[in-house]
Amino acid sequence: MANVFEGEDDDDRGLISDRIRNALTDEIAAGTLAAGAALDEQQLADRFGASRTPVREALRQLAAGGLVELRARRGGIVASMTPERIMDMFETVAEIEAVCVRLATYRMTPLERSRLIELHDLSRPIVEAGDFDAYDSFNRQFHETIYHATHNGFLAEQAITIRNRLNAFRRTQLRQGERLSRSRDEHEAIMQAIAEGDGEMASRRMRAHMLNAATSLSRFIEAGKPA
Repeated sequence: MANVFEGEDDDDRGLISDRIRNALTDEIAAGTLAAGAALDEQQLADRFGASRTPVREALRQLAAGGLVELRARRGGIVASMTPERIMDMFETVAEIEAVCVRLATYRMTPLERSRLIELHDLSRPIVEAGDFDAYDSFNRQFHETIYHATHNGFLAEQAITIRNRLNAFRRTQLRQGERLSRSRDEHEAIMQAIAEGDGEMASRRMRAHMLNAATSLSRFIEAGKPA
């Protein structure tokens, strides 16, 4: 995949690092890059047709998410992350998100509700275009809007922290089958419960939404394994 990101300059290094991070994320989640695999900065720079600066930034972001272990002056290695550990993390975040949406249903302001509706409406053309990266960005905004609508700063901080640990896998599961459209449909159901003021129903639907994401990730990983 040489020379994928030609024409690099100071203005687009951040975008290039995001693309490199996303490409490596998919490969790590799918098992193409196995635990312990070396991630040499220069080799990655050559592969992506970029300088080492965006590669270094991409590796730093992957390390922050627990996918990579950095080594001084030697790049990094893919961290060990078992499927069981990933599923445990999804189960945990499902419960946290369920609590968040239940509180948000009762506490969000009209402005916050309008923002959530606006985000949801904007996601339709993204799904129709099959734009995984754009949907990933939208998805983060959608869920974080719910966190903040709890009006519980500590809970929102914890939700964001654990979400950041799962960002890579939450993004990758969107690539399984029709997951993009199903994810939006699940958001629609959550939004309906919020509109009806039913926090308990919104909570149950959010929990199911997150566990469905975990199932999609599991299927994506299995599909990527050699026969």
